[in-house]
Amino acid sequence: MNFAEQNLSLEKCPALVLNANYRPLSYYPLSLWNWQDSIKSVFLDRVTIVSNYDKIIRSPSFNMRLPSVIALKSFIKPKSNPSFTRFNVFLRDRFSCLYCGSGEELTFDHLLPRSKGGQTNWTNVVTACSTCNVKKGGRLLEKSDMILNQEPYQPSAKDLHKNGKNFPPNFLHKSWMDYLYWDVELEA
Repeated sequence: MNFAEQNLSLEKCPALVLNANYRPLSYYPLSLWNWQDSIKSVFLDRVTIVSNYDKIIRSPSFNMRLPSVIALKSFIKPKSNPSFTRFNVFLRDRFSCLYCGSGEELTFDHLLPRSKGGQTNWTNVVTACSTCNVKKGGRLLEKSDMILNQEPYQPSAKDLHKNGKNFPPNFLHKSWMDYLYWDVELEA
């Protein structure tokens, strides 16, 4: 038994949630459930335990190893059109300013400013650092002497999954690795 893992608090032991096809429900944010939801789903027979932590949880009448990877028994069809959120805009644009490439102090910029009738949607909003956002101000892109490195577009869920794989979370348990990147093309 791994001593360090056994002494981890339960809050630091989420379970990776896989769809019924054994692919993560989402890569970014990574589909994780806290330990309570994982155990509850096991007892409600909604998931299959795929892998466990070395940690054992106990009640007065029961003990079991804490699940680290679980798979849903019913397939959930992924959304084809992701929601328009600030996070998803940043993910589409790979957490980089589309003017200068910086990853610092990110915000988003309306290409056609809202003051000029611009909408807040996929094709009018880009990721910008605060410096570039202030520099462009409420002007049209053509009048700002700035260059956009990529045209904004409405991403598919597949686009966001692909980009999300480039930004792994801070914590990846070793038991998750077989399930996270198995659909990445292998080198020859």
